[in-house]
Amino acid sequence: MSNLDWDSKTVIGFKAKAPKVTRNASDLNAARRTGAVVATDKKVTAGGNKARPGPDHQRIAKLDRENEVAPPPKVNASVGKAIQTARMEKQLTQKDLAQKTNEKPSVIQDYESGKAVPNAQVLSKFERILGVKLRGADIGKKLEGPKKS
Repeated sequence: MSNLDWDSKTVIGFKAKAPKVTRNASDLNAARRTGAVVATDKKVTAGGNKARPGPDHQRIAKLDRENEVAPPPKVNASVGKAIQTARMEKQLTQKDLAQKTNEKPSVIQDYESGKAVPNAQVLSKFERILGVKLRGADIGKKLEGPKKS
């Protein structure tokens, strides 16, 4: 029974053979003759011109253009004009208004030029500091104080 232990051998550092990629038929046939597992993959875009897309790509691009999502609405020009006139009446610069509202000066610039996407929180800050209505029907109208009963 102890003789069996002497007859067995352990191989350390034996690496399995990594798969080999071949491009010629002779290597492929030699592997088949030895009984190795052979898998062949054909490239789908072989021989095509990559610089010039085919007609399928053109149709896909056309579909993408048709399904475009509309950009978000921008602030009306009347809102920007109302912000600008109210700011001038209070003799505030864009930088001063930005500091009072805790916004960046670029945000005020975007609202005044009509490039900004409307945000209710930012507009309410502007309304409170400038004292002008910026949302709803009568944009640019002075805000009244709290109603006394």
